[in-house]
Amino acid sequence: MASHLLWRCRERMLPLGARPLVMGILNVTPDSFSDGGCYQTAELAVRHGLEMAASGADIIDVGGESTRPGAPPVSAAEEMDRVIPVIRALAKAFAGKAGPIVSVDTRKAMVAKEALEAGANIINDVSALEGDSTMVRVARDYGAGVILMHMRGDPATMQQDPRYGNVVAEVAAYLAGRGAAMKAAGLKADTLALDPGIGFGKTVEHNVKLIAGVQSLVSLGYPVVMGLSRKSFISKITGCDGAHRLAGSLAAAVWAAGQGAHVWRVHDVKESVEAARMVGLLREETTAWNG
Repeated sequence: MASHLLWRCRERMLPLGARPLVMGILNVTPDSFSDGGCYQTAELAVRHGLEMAASGADIIDVGGESTRPGAPPVSAAEEMDRVIPVIRALAKAFAGKAGPIVSVDTRKAMVAKEALEAGANIINDVSALEGDSTMVRVARDYGAGVILMHMRGDPATMQQDPRYGNVVAEVAAYLAGRGAAMKAAGLKADTLALDPGIGFGKTVEHNVKLIAGVQSLVSLGYPVVMGLSRKSFISKITGCDGAHRLAGSLAAAVWAAGQGAHVWRVHDVKESVEAARMVGLLREETTAWNG
């Protein structure tokens, strides 16, 4: 059963635990691993973001730089050109409502600052705020929600023979250390969330062990975000092709939620929202039965 927490994301407090929250992935890129090139214009991206909101997404995560294995870096200027118009339009559309909020998926402090100025509430940083020395100050100054993710190496190198002694223990120790460092740097504890980084410097076996051992992260006392959607390890386990990973994605997400994970980062929002609502109903019924 998930622990009940409040995640502070600027002026919004997100309640966690009744059901998994759904974070819709909106890649404004030509080369992301699953939907690269689908939403390259601001108009297409905003339309898709509004569709995800209408389907029940709690968070829309906007990214302008692919972090798939082997992906080349993108300049801050190009990344901002891609994401800021989209974030500004979505934040304006959601303003004053109890619906979704916007997250920016970036490793660059300059991009994060402009995104927060445009109305974003969350910084989702695959480098756990280590990739840019000024990112911590930006997060602190704006009171943003922050997702600290574990990644071995960087996108260009992370899948080159990743090795661990005990992947669950090592990832949990790293993220616990990053959480402690962020609090020491002045970030409020209730703004922080953790992501084990499924597929980021991990083999199939590492990914499976991390999902199975997600309680090690939950026990640290922070919200836990799981990015499982359409990852290649699913095909390697199930034998499905890359276009048919929804069933495996949902199965892994539901299992992780049963172990306490709080947020699902997904491409398939409608189906994920339906699954999350079912999980929430069953949790409520279980609580009433046990009570």
